[in-house]
Amino acid sequence: MRNKDFELLAPAGSLEILKGVIESGADAVYVGGSMFGARAYANNFTEEELLEAIDFAHLRGVKVYLTVNTLIKNSEFSKLYDYLLVYYKRGLDAVIVQDIGVVKAIHEYFPSMEIHTSTQMTVTGADGVRFLSQFGVTRVVMAREVSLAEMKRIHEETGMELEAFVHGALCYSYSGQCLFSSILGGRSGNRGRCAQPCRLPYTVEGKKDEYILSLKDMCGIKALDKLHDAGVYSLKIEGRMKQLEYACGVVKYYRSYIDSKKPVSDADYDRIKALGNRCGFTDRYYFDHNGSDMVTYVKPNFVSNAAEPSPEKRKLSIEGEIVLREGEPGSLTVKRGDVTYKASIEPVSAALKAPLDKKAAIDRINKTGDTDFEFSYIKAQIGENVFVPNGALNKLRRDAISGLCDKLLKKYYRNDARYTDMPGLTALPEYVVKSDAAHDEAINDYTTICSCMTRTQLDTLISYDCFDVFYLDFDMYDRKTLIQQFADDVKCLTKRNKKVYLMLPTIFRADSSDYFVSIAKELDKVSFEGFVVKNYEELYLTENLFTGKKVILDHNMYTFNDVSKSAFFVHGVSGDTVPLELNSKEIMHRNNIGSQMIVYGYYPLMTTANCVHKNTKGCDKKQKLIYLKDRYNKSFAVCNNCKECYNTIYNSLPTMLTKNISKLKEAGIRSFRYSFTIETPKQIKAVMDDKVAEYTNGHYKRGVE
Repeated sequence: MRNKDFELLAPAGSLEILKGVIESGADAVYVGGSMFGARAYANNFTEEELLEAIDFAHLRGVKVYLTVNTLIKNSEFSKLYDYLLVYYKRGLDAVIVQDIGVVKAIHEYFPSMEIHTSTQMTVTGADGVRFLSQFGVTRVVMAREVSLAEMKRIHEETGMELEAFVHGALCYSYSGQCLFSSILGGRSGNRGRCAQPCRLPYTVEGKKDEYILSLKDMCGIKALDKLHDAGVYSLKIEGRMKQLEYACGVVKYYRSYIDSKKPVSDADYDRIKALGNRCGFTDRYYFDHNGSDMVTYVKPNFVSNAAEPSPEKRKLSIEGEIVLREGEPGSLTVKRGDVTYKASIEPVSAALKAPLDKKAAIDRINKTGDTDFEFSYIKAQIGENVFVPNGALNKLRRDAISGLCDKLLKKYYRNDARYTDMPGLTALPEYVVKSDAAHDEAINDYTTICSCMTRTQLDTLISYDCFDVFYLDFDMYDRKTLIQQFADDVKCLTKRNKKVYLMLPTIFRADSSDYFVSIAKELDKVSFEGFVVKNYEELYLTENLFTGKKVILDHNMYTFNDVSKSAFFVHGVSGDTVPLELNSKEIMHRNNIGSQMIVYGYYPLMTTANCVHKNTKGCDKKQKLIYLKDRYNKSFAVCNNCKECYNTIYNSLPTMLTKNISKLKEAGIRSFRYSFTIETPKQIKAVMDDKVAEYTNGHYKRGVE
């Protein structure tokens, strides 16, 4: 580390850029390999390049982190161990991971490698950190929307090492909570293939070509002291698809101001802006929940006007001592820091003609060529009448430098990998398996579920006897009267022999968490079945605050593979929801014990901290629908959840899979859910009467790459 207060973490989309950002002052570099990275279209590293990169960085005391931050399918999971093994042995410092199953597997496979959770995990609170720490996680990358005050609290309460984005592009959606590109075009952000629909124009409230979903680029260089006070350790620069000049230039300026601790000059701020930006910079998320001044509103072209010179490769300084005495083996001892290596050649002969010149010998040893090293000092002990051929001196130099390099890198190498077979990774708790076996003995033992978000929807749905289970949304209730209102609804539904779950918010920031903890004892007294959770904060809280309540994972708590499912179920989860991006074939080949499937609903395309309503009309704290219309004249409803302060953008058409229920039953799914969100009572009736005019199959047929 060049600075004990921060780690400056730089992106690298190529070996050339990796070397450049290290020379520019990065303490660590994150890269993508040939698989499992969230930038599928980047110029990712080959195995040979990545091994070279690891060595290059380690010789300079710099760390290398590999992105393994996509959701992984069952068909791919068997490739994970072999893919990472060669890098682990070479000394890869850490992996950046989104999939909880990958976290579990890497912790089992590679015990001495650090695991950093990706911002794709949408961690916004201390309880999410506490949950993930149980899996051996050593660092959490904060959701970009988390404020400095929240980071400070998280660090103080958990002691976890935190990483925060400090510079580069901002997603409009909470990372990991975006299906916009996936549902519309089949290019999934969860699989590294986002097509960036947030950068396109929309018609909003009659105003055409509004770039209402496009955020300015982030620049936190003026907040370095505040980031330090918040307990942030690693400062992450976004940009694995950026050019060399941009990456090196940004690193150079951050390095300078981290080390100097001086206020950022206006001139340097303008120079940083000239390296590249989208309609200017913002650091608003550090201090506020959202803000209209974060949005570009106009076409967000990335503008770069700078021509920062690329850094020159700096060689590593070493010291040498050459000893050449007649009749004794010749030797060259090289030293860097406290590491030394001695190379030898055959015994030195007496000179038959002209003896070896001392200066000539030193000059020959000094010719380090394209190696990583250069001599700062060479001590020479050379006999008066000896001769050593140039070829022998060259070999002595090569052997010495090669030996020193190997010795310097050897401390990073590992040989403690351990393979765990798939049955060991995917095992479910015995009580879950037994429960499923009991269901097998029953005939037509299937459950129909409905979830609703408003009291008007509940009043309509309660009249349908076909529903066995009701998921009642947290947002249906006012905080002051939640306990009583929810208890009344539970009582009403249980009288009709319905089971009731409380469906918690998609995003659970500090204020929501504090409120939830404050009502936990009273809420636990209500006789409902359990909770539907949508984030790691809720998962930790429900499992630790409530006894006897079941916990169901919603679709965005991704169980893309059976290892992920096992990881959750072993920690007490009772059921999960099939992820919305899996197709029918992938559903057939997953473990569906305890899984439910959404067979109707408007899929949520984005969950956002910024508010379309606020940014177009101002904040009046009144929940209503606003519609975005795209260039194909499709309308997307935007619902503002004012109580928890986030937006949800829904697909233009509902997904309808009711005709596929018999096939889903063959896959072992026994619970089928109708997810009602923005529907009116009339629209609900159309769904229940199977008279929906327009709908989509979602990803059921096509899936994602």
